[in-house]
Amino acid sequence: MEFLADSIVLSRMQFALTAIFHMLWPVLTTGMGIYLVIVEGVWLKTRNPDYYLHARFWAKFYVLNFGIGVATGIPMEFQFGTNWAPFSEAVGNFFGSVIGFEASWAFMLEAAFLGIMLFGWERVNPTIHYLSTILVAFGANLSTLWILTANSWMQTPAGGELVNGKFIVHDYFQAILNPFMVNSVLHMFFATLETSLFVIGGISAWYILQQRHEAFFSKSLKIALAAAVAVAPLQIYIGHLSGEQVYHYQPTKLAAMEAQWESSPAGQPADWSLVAIPNEKAEKNDWEITIPNALGYILEFKQNLSEPVRGLKEWKPEDRPHMVGLIYYAFRVMIAIGFFFAALMLFSTLQWLRGKLSAENITQQRWLMRAWVFAAPLGYIAVESGWIVRCVGRQPWTLYGQIRTVDSASRLPASNVLVSLTSFAVVYTVLFIAAMYFGSRIIRTGPNLELPIPGVEITKPAVDTTPGEFVPDERPVEAQQ
Repeated sequence: MEFLADSIVLSRMQFALTAIFHMLWPVLTTGMGIYLVIVEGVWLKTRNPDYYLHARFWAKFYVLNFGIGVATGIPMEFQFGTNWAPFSEAVGNFFGSVIGFEASWAFMLEAAFLGIMLFGWERVNPTIHYLSTILVAFGANLSTLWILTANSWMQTPAGGELVNGKFIVHDYFQAILNPFMVNSVLHMFFATLETSLFVIGGISAWYILQQRHEAFFSKSLKIALAAAVAVAPLQIYIGHLSGEQVYHYQPTKLAAMEAQWESSPAGQPADWSLVAIPNEKAEKNDWEITIPNALGYILEFKQNLSEPVRGLKEWKPEDRPHMVGLIYYAFRVMIAIGFFFAALMLFSTLQWLRGKLSAENITQQRWLMRAWVFAAPLGYIAVESGWIVRCVGRQPWTLYGQIRTVDSASRLPASNVLVSLTSFAVVYTVLFIAAMYFGSRIIRTGPNLELPIPGVEITKPAVDTTPGEFVPDERPVEAQQ
């Protein structure tokens, strides 16, 4: 068992590494694809060349993230067959199909039209090019749909049952539309879009602080801000709905998210832990600050709980999540970033309404621009924190309540897994450095504002062919020689 336990721990670490690293890249492509649809659509509507140049500039970031996302996504999926073969064999009837849908429907659609989107500006009709951009964005977000469908099914399995260790599907639609599916897809969709908007806004703010193309990048900042006005509040609300589902379907995860060791009965108010130091060995919090009677308002918008919130002590240690401190603080980091985005959006909107974000005044808003630059990486942290809560909080189950993690892992020598884990760490470090180098190079170079605009003829000065008047050389003969 010690050999197997070491192998399981290492396999979990490897999957965590590959998943966390991979998630950095499609987060931007799925959200930025929608942004590219917006700016290209505005260009086709207005024929303002600035929006065409924005589409060309931001597409560079799209293709950089797309390439690394493909390179890191394939190894992650292969692990289901190498490190988690018993799990794949047990749930392949459904899980394998959904993962296959992501590759054959979404990825292939995105990849098929990506070349036209990047290189077809002057080669295809503008309407065809715009359709290609739409299909690329649609394919990227279709990937989110299928990946979140598969993961949601792992959280709340539906549509079949385990028979002799294999999941037999009785209703594919019920399995796809499992209880977590809709809110999970929406939560991730808005997370990727919100992250992309604040990355675009942060990069734009950096140019404005550097006083480079201020008028040009004030446009991209305002587009990101206008979209964030709708996205940031919606994301908070959908996050609340996702928390409600955890409350009803995954009580052990909720207890870990709140570091709650004792149960809170229904019909009574309960305190909400703001910060704490969880102690798993002692099964208590060594220190905490609580907000009285707040838990009911957070879960149900009312003081008294309709259902009990069960404490971790109600389950045996082997039946509840570990790493409570990680789950607890990852959840709070995600919430804090969500509210920071909403506050930044609100203040920026007020400044916009006051005329402070015009091309003439925006360079004076230095603290606001610094706040946007600071916000640029925070969406990634929030997304990664959310996935930590989602997957670490699901333990000790891979298929919640039905298949344990210990029974899902392949029986591999720990040394083999350690070698592959180390190899992934080295390769991904190199990829990350390369991505940072090329991304910073794109930023340092900046947009090419001299690109020819499709449909606009370049007027060249006419050549004067009129014969000139002969002027005799009046210099001395010696000088003429």
